[in-house]
Amino acid sequence: MMMNTIKEEIRILGFDDAPFDKDKDEEVLVIGTVFRGNKSIDGVISFKVKVDGDDATEKLIHVINGTKHKDQIRIIMLDGIAFGGFNIIDIKKLYDEIKIPVIVLMRKIPEYDKIKEALKKFPNFSEKWKKIEGAGKIIELRKGKIYFQFIGIDEEKAKQVILQSILRGDVPECLRVAHLIASGIILGESRGRA
Repeated sequence: MMMNTIKEEIRILGFDDAPFDKDKDEEVLVIGTVFRGNKSIDGVISFKVKVDGDDATEKLIHVINGTKHKDQIRIIMLDGIAFGGFNIIDIKKLYDEIKIPVIVLMRKIPEYDKIKEALKKFPNFSEKWKKIEGAGKIIELRKGKIYFQFIGIDEEKAKQVILQSILRGDVPECLRVAHLIASGIILGESRGRA
């Protein structure tokens, strides 16, 4: 999907996972919000994935392809490359299956040495690591505040979409609100920053 211009109210579907207890919880709630740029919310989507599992990519594909909003969505944003700890998303597969550009946002550059070491406890370590490597290079947008990876869109347009979708602070509204909803449901009140 090629984008010539980025409309002010571009429809973005942003996903964030809820807080969870890695020692007790088998699943984690994931919330998606459909936003018109940084202006207003058009919908909320929810589903669960396994903590440290391998079902995040497939669940995202299923949920995105099944939503009534799909025809209007122009960008998928993810708060990080994994849900529920190490349930890593294969953004190439996600893009190939849904045909909508994907942008992964993060607040800091991942410490790949530590991540690789932690992943070694999984029997499918190489599969999980391949998804991380396949996500492409990390681009700095605001030093120490926003970094991103992307597929299906060029770097300059990805930057433009991210900046246009921020209302205040450093996080696009779709991710900020997904975080608030997810933490509010699980903790009884939203807390922490997206």
